[in-house]
Amino acid sequence: MNNHLPNIFKGAAMGIAEVIPGVSGGTIAFITGIYEKLLNTIKAIGPGLITTFKNDGFQGLWNEMNGTFLATLLVGMCCGILVGIFGITYLLDNYPVLVWAFFFGLIIASAIYIGKQLTKWSVVEIILLVLGAVVAYGITVLAPAEGSTSLPFVFISGAIAISALILPGISGSFILLLMGMYSIILSTGRNALTTFDTSSLVLLIVFALGCLTGLLTFARVLSWTFKNYKNQTLAILTGFMLGSLNKIWPWRIPDQTINVGDKVKVLTETNLLPGDFPGEPYVLGVVVLMIVGFAAVFVLERIGSSEEEIA
Repeated sequence: MNNHLPNIFKGAAMGIAEVIPGVSGGTIAFITGIYEKLLNTIKAIGPGLITTFKNDGFQGLWNEMNGTFLATLLVGMCCGILVGIFGITYLLDNYPVLVWAFFFGLIIASAIYIGKQLTKWSVVEIILLVLGAVVAYGITVLAPAEGSTSLPFVFISGAIAISALILPGISGSFILLLMGMYSIILSTGRNALTTFDTSSLVLLIVFALGCLTGLLTFARVLSWTFKNYKNQTLAILTGFMLGSLNKIWPWRIPDQTINVGDKVKVLTETNLLPGDFPGEPYVLGVVVLMIVGFAAVFVLERIGSSEEEIA
């Protein structure tokens, strides 16, 4: 069990990150050293597993899909999501400035960490870095669209949101907000699980199929780019991280919100300087927690490095 605890902790960190709009579980996967392994594991899931099962039985199937790694990661993610829902959301409701300060420091350090993985910087990498930053920043300032219960659109929204989930720097839940689908999927899911309404169940199944399709497809694309264009891929991912900082600036006020059940979900915000912030700016606390978030990346990196040495 001790051999699997690091993997469970990494999954838990990913789960907590996914609860925070603007923070991606892909970021945590990268800085803990399991990003490419996760992509390759997801890539292995496909029709070929049927043949493996026929030839080698359950044990062969389990080995082919890297079952132990995937199972322990999922256990950790489920635990992290629960902690995020009950713990992080409480902190965000009561101490948002301090929570965002921690994640701001974490994302800055993550961008530095990813950038250090490049073996060289050329004009191409610099252009891709800037492009990634511009795209990510643009996503954070887009006005939300109106959602739709059209099944093709539901399928597409699932595929896009899950693809964003595994990209460092881009939050899948935030993409759903931009597409106008966050409240629709959440309310539909609740309705399907409480009343078993047929139309809600169908919509939820279509969304899940979109997520599955997007995950399996995009994981293959990213795995291929890492194999053939690793430097360029790392450069654009670094840009994504830097561009996403706009979304997690500690001092900001909401411009546009929606009600999701008994919660108010922020759609667009305005960033402010500490002196212009209408509430308590907690300047000293922000600085301290930015440093803590920055340092946390290198702790996670050390955990990832230790596991690689053991392996």
